[in-house]
Amino acid sequence: MKASSKRIKVRGLALAIGALLFSAPAWAQDSLPFPPKPSGSKAGPTIAASTYSPLPAKPHLPANAPNIVIIMLDDVGPALPGTFGGPIHTPTLSRLAKQGVAYNRFHNAAMCSPTRAALLTGRNHHRVGNGQIAELANDWDGYTGRIPRTSATAAKVLGYYGYATAAFGKWHNTPANETTAVGPYTDWPAGEGIGFDYFYGFLAGESSQWEPAVVENTVRIDPSHGKEDYHFTQDMTDKAVSWMKQVHALTPDRPFFMYWAPGASHGPHHIAKDWADRYDGKFDAGWDQMREDVFARQKKLGWIPKDTELTPRPDSLAAWSDIPEDEKPFQRRLMEVFAGYTEHADTQAGRLIDALDEMGIRDNTLVFYVWGDNGSSAEGQNGSISELLAQNGIRTEIKDHIRVMNELGGLDVLGSPKADNMYHAGWAWAGSTPHRSTKLVAAHFGGTRTPLVVSWPEKIKPDRTPRTQFHHVNDIVPTIYDVLDITPPRLVDGITQEPLDGVSMAYTFDAPKAPGRKKSQYFEIMGSRAIYQDDWIASVFGPRIPWKAGVDPAIFKWAPDQDTWELHDLRADYSQANDVAAQHPDRVQTLKATFDAQAQANKVWPVGGGLWSAVFHPEDAPSNPATEFNYTQDVTGVPEFAAPKVGARSNVVTIDAELKPDSQGVLYALGAFSGGVAVWVDQGKLNYEYNLFEIERTHLASSAPLPTGKVKIEVETRKVGSEHAAPMDVELRVNGKPVAQGRVPRSAPLAFTANDAFDVGRDSYSPVSQAYFDRKPFAYNGRIDRLDVKYLK
Repeated sequence: MKASSKRIKVRGLALAIGALLFSAPAWAQDSLPFPPKPSGSKAGPTIAASTYSPLPAKPHLPANAPNIVIIMLDDVGPALPGTFGGPIHTPTLSRLAKQGVAYNRFHNAAMCSPTRAALLTGRNHHRVGNGQIAELANDWDGYTGRIPRTSATAAKVLGYYGYATAAFGKWHNTPANETTAVGPYTDWPAGEGIGFDYFYGFLAGESSQWEPAVVENTVRIDPSHGKEDYHFTQDMTDKAVSWMKQVHALTPDRPFFMYWAPGASHGPHHIAKDWADRYDGKFDAGWDQMREDVFARQKKLGWIPKDTELTPRPDSLAAWSDIPEDEKPFQRRLMEVFAGYTEHADTQAGRLIDALDEMGIRDNTLVFYVWGDNGSSAEGQNGSISELLAQNGIRTEIKDHIRVMNELGGLDVLGSPKADNMYHAGWAWAGSTPHRSTKLVAAHFGGTRTPLVVSWPEKIKPDRTPRTQFHHVNDIVPTIYDVLDITPPRLVDGITQEPLDGVSMAYTFDAPKAPGRKKSQYFEIMGSRAIYQDDWIASVFGPRIPWKAGVDPAIFKWAPDQDTWELHDLRADYSQANDVAAQHPDRVQTLKATFDAQAQANKVWPVGGGLWSAVFHPEDAPSNPATEFNYTQDVTGVPEFAAPKVGARSNVVTIDAELKPDSQGVLYALGAFSGGVAVWVDQGKLNYEYNLFEIERTHLASSAPLPTGKVKIEVETRKVGSEHAAPMDVELRVNGKPVAQGRVPRSAPLAFTANDAFDVGRDSYSPVSQAYFDRKPFAYNGRIDRLDVKYLK
């Protein structure tokens, strides 16, 4: 028995060696990276006694493997593109649709990070730790904000197969507290774990388009200073076009994989006036009429079934007729700016296609244009000049937004660096026509349905017939592997891989009426959830209404097992207009059980787990866990989620600095013009400003002249009470002596910005205060020996 066992082992070893040298690609696909290429040469003691005969390189890809480009816009609803009946001009989407095929029952995860993680891995979003956005991640496995090594991205896999890979634009899949200049870089897009060769963009969920905090690979940069006509979407497109041309010029036989995902059209809606002016007067009739008009065009184009019903406006959302006349110009302009911003992004995407044509490689480039990572965003709620008010749960009056807008320059300030504007939720609802709800609602297609266009001139014959098979973003990676004949690897870097959850869509390329192969798909975001199976969908709206301001106390009593489920027969109800749960109680129970099983298998439990840091315990959101911080003047550009919470927690900031008669500049700053805290010296005075999202600015200043020489400056902030957005008492001291005191009426409990920073000795990116707006970054012209921050109990 032992001898037989030895013979088996020897034979197995011989087979393994043979496979290593001569196997078909399928063997190597089981484990990545590929083993080293064996040498065909034979070494002797001297060159004369050696044989030099290298084996020919064995390709890992099929001949003429295509370039692959994924384009994905942000926070744009299914009813917006003019390509499919919407009000926004989308020349690139239309161009690609004419050259390929389009899908009208394609879906996302209803939220940014979850959709992106599913798109890049081919797995369900909770399975890959992205049940919530990265900034609000928590400790449950499905909500960590970290793509696990058990689910390698397409960039990682294609890179091992020989593709050049790059990502441009918004990332939003790195733990927020790991995005500082010193990493760790493992979960950065160009890091070891994710696997892109090159990255140029921002790591957070949103960014100013005028003054973004940009990362190139692992280096934080500020590309905007000194450039009058700078706009991030143009900048990232410049970089993307340059990268494609370099890959094609330097390695012409090497295909590339590009992920191009601009910040557009997530808030803040930033765009030059002339782009917004293209839509002057286009939305004067309001969102109710826009919805009716879009619905009619969608039917006329054949984009939606003729028997589709237009779902009604929810009672909790204002009608256009409810908006006071003196407020309507503000609300119209918000939509005009958004439309111009969106058209601009689509136009920039067109530059990618132009570059492919210019290089002569367009025909063999497979392009996926995913119109949105979720539905239109209702997070602007009643319309805002500073959209993070919503995430902080702070209620305001529209008159305050209009007042600030007028103080800063009137309607033209919208879209500019002085506003982080976001449109009324009514526009988002209209952007979901004919569906119900918006982004953050996983129960309804207004949150989860998005048009998809696929174009590959060499392989896909143009066909204007909409593909109606039910598909999801997790199906794109399996489709890529399918067309490349790649078997999903069992091991990547020695780590056993989770199975793919998606299915290939390649069967639909030349068969518009083929039966759908995706039989089931769950959806869940912060308790809003649904389960699709065989043309039925059961769903629960969830405990939050995205378009309502503040935090409803009822959410703290929410119990998922008490929710009422809807049921829709999608064979006859394209828009989820008719709830038939009462007629089919057994089917509801069956689908609920299916959801529970998939939720457990995909790490969705606890259902609503994404609410933990978002609502129940904001203090558990990813952040720097320290209670004391010790900085020098070299510390700049610290992402807000990794910085001390000087605007949210009781704290004392102690600064050892040198003052001279001409001293001026920022001592420290957190946030941006849209919201933040800053302390600076100017004209012999010490200044403090708490900027509550532009709506309330609390300014303190010393009255007596500041001393010169080495001084100790202290800024003590104490939160008054424990209620949401509680006031804060602030005292400024110089060498132990109080020089100014005051109260901040309301504070920001979560964050001022998603992508701005904390700085010592300057105010990088967007300036907090208008007092030095025209002097940004208003660097301190003296010496700061140290700056310490300590939280107070």
